[in-house]
Amino acid sequence: YGTPLVGINKGRLGFITDISIDQYREALAPILAGDFEMEQRSMLEGGVQRDGHQIFAGVALNDVVVSRGATAAMVELRVDVGEQFVANMRADGVIVSTPTGSTAYALSAGGPIMHPGIAGWLVLPIASHTLSNRPIVLPDDAEVRLTIVAGRDASVNFDMQSLASLLHGDCITVRRSAHKVCFLHPRGWSYYATLRRKLRWYEG
Repeated sequence: YGTPLVGINKGRLGFITDISIDQYREALAPILAGDFEMEQRSMLEGGVQRDGHQIFAGVALNDVVVSRGATAAMVELRVDVGEQFVANMRADGVIVSTPTGSTAYALSAGGPIMHPGIAGWLVLPIASHTLSNRPIVLPDDAEVRLTIVAGRDASVNFDMQSLASLLHGDCITVRRSAHKVCFLHPRGWSYYATLRRKLRWYEG
């Protein structure tokens, strides 16, 4: 909707919440007065196709995650980018992440950190059955398709929007959204300073 967002951190990590809860009054005053740094970040959108019909649609700032069922050993997914076949991945799941999401679930799964200025997606398997299936960074101008080949009770999550009990042949499509998220940061904000602080890179 184009509404600017200001991230206030009430938890512990929070890479997009750069104002701590105990400093929000001091930080918000100049922002509300118009003194801020504005940043726009890309989003994902897509859905689930079954037998030629879309049965689910969602958007995501962080990631789209296809996961195995609670009792299943793993899920096998066919990965296509645009009109090109990439690979079949057998894993606990696959993450398609924005640069913003690269410091969320994807980071815990062993993916790289992507600068939010990069026009790309990160695709990585979760606990891959084949060690050679590595994370890959893709340009964000092509649609990514994940098709369920094998596995029971797989689910898909567009951030917190979920669809469970995917069937064999269901196709999850992911593409760049026409919309972006607008963040307002305090003057002097730095992405690299955020990484240093959140990841404690300054500790020897």
